[in-house]
Amino acid sequence: MPRIHLLNTLVDNLSMQETLQLVEKRMEQKKSIHHTVVNAGKIVAMQEDEVLRKSVNEADLINADGQAVIWASKLLKKPLKERVAGIDLFVNLVELAHQKQFSIYLLGAKQEVVEAVVTKFEKQCDSKIIAGFRNGYFSTSEEKQIVDHIVHSKADMLFVAMSSPKKEIFLHKHREALSSIPFIMGVGGSFDVISGKTKRAPLWMQKSGLEWFYRFLQEPKRMWKRYLVGNSKFLYLVFKERFHSKDK
Repeated sequence: MPRIHLLNTLVDNLSMQETLQLVEKRMEQKKSIHHTVVNAGKIVAMQEDEVLRKSVNEADLINADGQAVIWASKLLKKPLKERVAGIDLFVNLVELAHQKQFSIYLLGAKQEVVEAVVTKFEKQCDSKIIAGFRNGYFSTSEEKQIVDHIVHSKADMLFVAMSSPKKEIFLHKHREALSSIPFIMGVGGSFDVISGKTKRAPLWMQKSGLEWFYRFLQEPKRMWKRYLVGNSKFLYLVFKERFHSKDK
């Protein structure tokens, strides 16, 4: 796969369609894939969090989830084809699972939220698509039991809806134990959106790179530091790299 190095992060230069084709091909070949995504905030966190950086960069497939990452790649002369938003990839993969008769396991969010997602997918697809599900509230001591339950479900795809860096570290930590699951992926707050708990930004805001701002407007007290401070740090990293490269 074409892969670039961007601000201490590895990113695969693939479009949405290419990503879906790759996942389908690897699953047909019975080859496992540990997937993750990066956005501006995660790249900022990876500069100092070695565990997160290792968890991301050792994944088999890494997509650029944020539009800011696409802009940065062009500014740094390493242009990525397009944004592959995690939630869009998730929805497309559930449709793929339905078409190919794969089963999925959903881990994360509050109990009522994950149950709402299960109900929605059962109505849209088929009840057979759900191999199992569990909320995302558990202690470290419960992880092995949860991983065992996922493995015993014999799911073809695992989607983990937890915040960063928890989901990245969880999947990296247990990737060997989960190796019988062909595809594993962290999907952040996707369950909240699919269940209807939170709204996603209008399409024009997504294409304009303003999806983060829409999320900020919904939860300003919780999101101001992540987005306003995080985005400022990201811009600093990009311009530092751009002008540092010029000096060389």
